[in-house]
Amino acid sequence: MTSYDYKVIIEPDETGGYVATCLSLQGCYSQGETIEEALENFREAILLCIEDLEAEGEEIPDPSKSIIATVMVDGWRFCLA
Repeated sequence: MTSYDYKVIIEPDETGGYVATCLSLQGCYSQGETIEEALENFREAILLCIEDLEAEGEEIPDPSKSIIATVMVDGWRFCLA
């Protein structure tokens, strides 16, 4: 079996807990009360997404093509005309 190393984004959910998503697997997400639970649930979601892609004969996205970067913004101006 092939191993995949997907970059996961975890953000606090507005209603509590955390949401986990992955840019490489659009539409694949999960949530949990804790970061650890969100990650474990997301691991299961990734496996289901990969199973679905394989069943549909679609290509499984290569996670190594994802680039994670940070953009610093010192300040910005908002102007209404």
